[in-house]
Amino acid sequence: MQRFESFLRSRVCKCALLCVVFFAQTVKADDGYRLWLRYEQLPSRSLENYRQRVKSITVQGKSDTFDAIRRELTVGCSGLLGTQIEVKDDEQASVVIGSPQTSSLVRRLNWGPDLKRLGPEGFRIRTVNNVIVIASTSDIGALYGTFHFLRLLQTEQPIDRLRVDEKPALQRRLLNHWDNLDRSVERGYAGKSLWNWDDLPDKIDPRLRDYARANASIGINGSVLNNVNASSEFLTPKYLAKVAAIAGVFRPYGIRVYLSARFSAPMELGKLPTADPLDASVIAWWKQKADEIYRIIPDFGGFTVKANSEGQPGPRTYDRNHVDGANMLAAAVAPHNGIVMWRAFVYDMKPGYDRAGAAYENLQPFDGKFAPNVLLQVKNGPI
Repeated sequence: MQRFESFLRSRVCKCALLCVVFFAQTVKADDGYRLWLRYEQLPSRSLENYRQRVKSITVQGKSDTFDAIRRELTVGCSGLLGTQIEVKDDEQASVVIGSPQTSSLVRRLNWGPDLKRLGPEGFRIRTVNNVIVIASTSDIGALYGTFHFLRLLQTEQPIDRLRVDEKPALQRRLLNHWDNLDRSVERGYAGKSLWNWDDLPDKIDPRLRDYARANASIGINGSVLNNVNASSEFLTPKYLAKVAAIAGVFRPYGIRVYLSARFSAPMELGKLPTADPLDASVIAWWKQKADEIYRIIPDFGGFTVKANSEGQPGPRTYDRNHVDGANMLAAAVAPHNGIVMWRAFVYDMKPGYDRAGAAYENLQPFDGKFAPNVLLQVKNGPI
């Protein structure tokens, strides 16, 4: 009996080992790189209905963003439906994407006023006579609509009678990176920065497009590339050319680049004797720098500024206040529709000083005095 049990255990172990080896050879682990954009074939319970509804797709419009929409729909629908779906210029397609300016079908539907109310980043999705129409006043809105439609397929939602109107609740939806020139990341725990400054602008890492695509799919429309403990070098022509290369990759996905600006840059780059925000030469320097940036990056978003906190320079260095500093920079970028995000993390280095209380104490007296294109950015966290 003992010999039989020993024999049986041996056979079971060998069979289990063979199963593990076979499984390992046939199943590839997902490394997570695709994030939520994993366009794996849907379960059979949904496939037939979707295949009947999404037989052909046309994207009506010419731009880099419309090209991105075509790529996304080709990859997404082909993967989810388990059959090759080509995006063609076909008026009789079962899915049509466009705007009143680019699509004759959208024009015939007379959605112009409604789409205008949804804004350039809003979109409408309707099932009209068995045709799924994704429309917006802009290609970026159409891109957001495309991702929304693919998300409906991924989550197996009914698409027979679609009635979707979406517009963003917030105008600025940004990520703040704490990345440095040497590619280290302050409070970073996942390796080096995605921005390879040594290779840019000549070599573009394909991961930049992956980053833009993933963020656009959830509505992110801005990225601050560098640490709030900023280096002035980011504002030099050498690095602005590198930032422009990143902006070029992000642009088709509706993502604008921003930079954290060092308040003392006029002294470090312009060799001025001061960075006093009320000094005429300092005001002129920032205006010229803003003009230079927008010549290189026309859709540059603006500056994030950490001033007079943790040893960083700021207006209080010159007995000025936060309004003086923020509004001076805001005036420089205002002609270009840029903004200044002024950090409310302005506590003094005093033992036991309450940081949240410091933000209120320093900034509340100036309520209503900041320029219209200044945003106060509160630091996220337990305080």
